[in-house]
Amino acid sequence: MPDHHIPDAAPPPAGIADASFQDRVNERWYAAPLPRKELRAFMQRRDGPALANFGLWIALLLASGSLGVLTWGTWWAVPAFFVYGTLYSSSDARWHECGHGTVFRTPWLNELFYQISSFMTLREAVLWRWSHTRHHTHTIITDADPEIQVTRPADLVKIVLDFFYLVSGPPELLRIGRHALGIISPDVASFVPQSERGKMIWSSRAYVAIIGGFAVWSFAIGSFLPMMFIATPRFYAGWHHQLCGLTQHAGLAENVRDHRLNTRTVYMNPVWRFLYMNMNYHIEHHMFPTVPYYALPALHQAVKPWMPAPYPSVLAAYREIVPALLRQSRDASYFVRRTVPAAA
Repeated sequence: MPDHHIPDAAPPPAGIADASFQDRVNERWYAAPLPRKELRAFMQRRDGPALANFGLWIALLLASGSLGVLTWGTWWAVPAFFVYGTLYSSSDARWHECGHGTVFRTPWLNELFYQISSFMTLREAVLWRWSHTRHHTHTIITDADPEIQVTRPADLVKIVLDFFYLVSGPPELLRIGRHALGIISPDVASFVPQSERGKMIWSSRAYVAIIGGFAVWSFAIGSFLPMMFIATPRFYAGWHHQLCGLTQHAGLAENVRDHRLNTRTVYMNPVWRFLYMNMNYHIEHHMFPTVPYYALPALHQAVKPWMPAPYPSVLAAYREIVPALLRQSRDASYFVRRTVPAAA
């Protein structure tokens, strides 16, 4: 089986002994017992599906952005930029998939769109490549996963405000700014190797230069219009990312080594699957992260006998998530217990 196209397990976080960390890296996570030949077939990468997906995405961005320019100064600009911003913020799913290196068969296409979508979603490319490696190595392991979206006790105000990226966004921008100055915090140093930190610093400087350039442009022409196209869409139209992102793990078990217990698969409509790049099949993605996004629906069918029942809709998922988070805001020990097939 080929390696993930994300780095191997990152260095141990501060406070965890090397031996203990390595023991945990070596621990086995549950995986559905698919025949190796069948799994290899799912793992085959192609350029065609991704080129069609990204081509449509870029065309829709150009169309909605053009409408935003043409209607700027009128109320028609509101729906135009709502569509543009929603499409723009779906770069979070594209950053994620390209970071795994599975989207395109051609490596440079993966890297090109990884860099572009990382900037768009305000996730500095080097840092988040290593952060996401840790997330997959230690999914919802509380002292090792740096990407736990909902910590306990659940902060309900933060969850709501992050539909506009108001809590998580400013610290991310500040972190990019600090890295541009060469200032690296201990938590980042715990998972980004020394050899990668120079790249992270220069990448952060590029982000600052681009955003700063657009800000100067806006100031020079006396209009906020240029800033409507970069950075700010993540704030004014990041609703879809937050809505889908919460379905992944919120309210489920921590510190278990079975993705069926700490991750959800949720059925979504075709438009949302396009925006989310099939990440609604999230148990399957975590269990077999080398499978490309376009093969996840077929993989889902193949592993069904070993999986808990998928949620039939986003609404059905939130009927579980909302009460769970309300209870977790008062009781940090509470979590939703998922049921797996007895034979599995």
